[in-house]
Amino acid sequence: MNAVSPIVDNDTLETQEWIDALESVIEREGVERAHYLLEQMIDKARRSGAYLPYSANTAYVNTIPPHLEAILPGDPAMERRIRSLIRWNALAMVVKANRKSSELGGHIASFASIATLYDVGFNHFWRAPTHEHGGDLVYFQGHSAPGNYARAFLEGRLSEEQLDNFRQEVDGKGIPSYPHPWSMPDFWQFPTVSMGLGPLQAVYQARFMKYLADRGIADTRDRKVWCFIGDGEMDEPESMAGISLAAREKLDNLIFVINCNLQRLDGPVRGNGKVVQEFEALFRGAGWNAIKVLWGRYWDPLLARDQDGLLQRRMMEAVDGEYQNYKSKDGAYVREHFFGKYPELKAMVATMSDEDVWRLNRGGHDPYKVYAAYSAATKHVGEPTVILAHTVKGYGMGSAGQGQNRTHQQKKLHDEDMLAFRDRFDIPLSDDDVRACKYFRPAEDSPEMRYLRERREALGGYMPVRKTLAAPLEIPALDAFASLLEDSGDREMSTTMALVRILTVLTRDKKIGKNVVPIIPDEARTFGMEGMFRQLGIYSSVGQLYTPEDKDQIMFYKENKSGQIIEEGLNEAGAIASWIAAATAYANHGVNMVPFFTFYSMFGFQRVGDFIWAAGDMQARGFLMGGTAGRTTLAGEGLQHQDGNSQVMASLIPNCVSYDPTFAYELAVIVRDGMRRMYDEQENVFYYITVMNENYHQPAMPAGVEEDIVKGLYLFRKGGRKKKKVQLLGSGTILREVIAGAELLEKDFGVAADVWSATSFNELHRECAEVERWNRLHPEATPRECHVTRKLKGSTGPFVAATDYVKAFADQIRAWVPGRYVVLGTDGFGRSDTRAQLRKYFEVDRYHVAVAALKALADDGTIPASDVSKAIDLYGIDPARPHPITA
Repeated sequence: MNAVSPIVDNDTLETQEWIDALESVIEREGVERAHYLLEQMIDKARRSGAYLPYSANTAYVNTIPPHLEAILPGDPAMERRIRSLIRWNALAMVVKANRKSSELGGHIASFASIATLYDVGFNHFWRAPTHEHGGDLVYFQGHSAPGNYARAFLEGRLSEEQLDNFRQEVDGKGIPSYPHPWSMPDFWQFPTVSMGLGPLQAVYQARFMKYLADRGIADTRDRKVWCFIGDGEMDEPESMAGISLAAREKLDNLIFVINCNLQRLDGPVRGNGKVVQEFEALFRGAGWNAIKVLWGRYWDPLLARDQDGLLQRRMMEAVDGEYQNYKSKDGAYVREHFFGKYPELKAMVATMSDEDVWRLNRGGHDPYKVYAAYSAATKHVGEPTVILAHTVKGYGMGSAGQGQNRTHQQKKLHDEDMLAFRDRFDIPLSDDDVRACKYFRPAEDSPEMRYLRERREALGGYMPVRKTLAAPLEIPALDAFASLLEDSGDREMSTTMALVRILTVLTRDKKIGKNVVPIIPDEARTFGMEGMFRQLGIYSSVGQLYTPEDKDQIMFYKENKSGQIIEEGLNEAGAIASWIAAATAYANHGVNMVPFFTFYSMFGFQRVGDFIWAAGDMQARGFLMGGTAGRTTLAGEGLQHQDGNSQVMASLIPNCVSYDPTFAYELAVIVRDGMRRMYDEQENVFYYITVMNENYHQPAMPAGVEEDIVKGLYLFRKGGRKKKKVQLLGSGTILREVIAGAELLEKDFGVAADVWSATSFNELHRECAEVERWNRLHPEATPRECHVTRKLKGSTGPFVAATDYVKAFADQIRAWVPGRYVVLGTDGFGRSDTRAQLRKYFEVDRYHVAVAALKALADDGTIPASDVSKAIDLYGIDPARPHPITA
């Protein structure tokens, strides 16, 4: 596109008349009327063929002019004193830790830049949960955690010993590096330091709060979600991923505060540009209310004198790299390099000292400007709000790090830097106390402590705080799923369809039905779940404003404001964020919700594993259902879709309980037991269960196997009484290949086989590892036995396990299997083909199971090796074929 030529003003008098008219409208009728008239004129011009370039940007000044600012209440001088003490204690804590060991690390500069933004929120806006109010939810910027600890220390919630053991948790006396609810379950609510996860979770948390209110489950109407984000963090795709949904859903309960200190870990965020302007355009373009807080009140007199707009022009001209540099130098440098570009600007500050010039503050460090922005944001209706706060990284650190590229990694300060910081913020400590990094906490009856307590008491109590007061749920008995425990007769069914039946039973339950939250990322038809559209409805904040084209069908696409299903579209990251909001509702909203997030299993842990790890940290409770699971069970889709990995990934999360069931009754037992653990006993675990889309006969549940299903291994079918015998283990749909392999062994080679259903190799391994550790640490006690050994000991013959996952999955229990153990799995990239061909390719079909069993018998000396060769020929196996992992 050609550059637009500058427009020459050929009639300055007429231009002034238009401006005067606009000023008159603003004065007499207000800015809203003026805005309406301008929009009408723009619309008329465009309809008349005029080209008006669109810009989502406004001038590089504060969005709220001084005369429209809400007045900061309270005692600003007292708040500054308290804020200064928090700054000092945060710095002292990090410095003291790194004097112990440089291995510990920590961050000073991030909190230094964000302290005022936090302080105004703590003193005037953030409501703690009470019986009358559910409380606001604040996603604190992870690297600023030292500030939260320092405030909690003043409040008496953390001890000096805990601060002294910052980042030293192992002995139980310390506090973690960042916000981790797992480590501090009564304190932190949200882990945010894996960059990008906080912003996306905040968006979907705010939407879930609307969902709870619209469905009449919890009153969340007067609660806000605040999310603090660094400007560098906004480069993470997840940080921006939810902003269109937030605008579309009109989430006026959501406030983003982006701490624009212009620096990321290594250097400037946008050294050659203006990150605030970039964010303003992105958010305003998406439909957000954007508030810029760029300049502190010391700039107000200068801006008032800027009649020709030259100062605003200079503010826009200077790039972020220059703004960073100004605050790493001094007032004389600012006078020469910022104001000195234009003689008129240099003259504007001629009567100001260098100290006065240096005092010209950024908006994010001015509590008056911050309060005005927060007040406007909390009152705004119909749109989410983003506050773009201009700050200085390492604010107050002086030559030790203010505005310097190295400041993010700054953990140690020299004595002279500590003394300078003490003087800068008026901390009442002696030189010796400063050198010793002594904390300062005023006396309990001091004005500072009284004010601190009064402000938080007025807002309901201290924050952050995590409360788990949700009442337990009454779980249906297992016989509620009776149809799944019986033989399916001539009817074939997949475990995915069994899941649909389980969800149907649960959602119809009068006691917990409303608490069930089905979450689907645009794959309901793939999973055969579309029947739930009409039954439960798909949640929509506006209902259904159109007639769906399939209205005349039984399973039509029904959207409803009270809909129960959350349908996220092709968006696993958004769906897992919704699931986390539901799975932690017991702690954040005082109600146990039962979320079932069903997804293509390959696009779960592999795509959003970082979110799932965070869910573990948050002690989420709910079900992750890996649909169309298994490398060979999802047939024609091919390499990108076929999952042979997720069960191994699930095993890495300590509080994720995972299963790979084969039969409908196994799934029913597992889901019911999971609900018992999570919602009756309120245990802090969540479940990952793989379900398949392969239809087959579903047998009745054998008597008395429920406990063993949950433990992870039970005897499904006992083999005959032959001298030649093997033990075959399987999970998921490959158990059916194992069963068929047992029949081949019996028919073709006279080998009997016991068949074991291993519903969870992961749970088996965990229990065995726990038993092994106990035995190692109690050498003189009677050794314990794990479930694997207890069930398999005394079995005749070698053991062969086959699954639809990589061999490492079943190989986990090798150390506790009492005999030769052979594992078959699906290592390698997937292929597009039929299930039979894929199982042949990955060598997990019935024929390879039989050959593996015969080879194990031959290695044990039970049969001759020639029998194995005979089987290879009989079953048409090509020994020269490439290994699947390298093919």
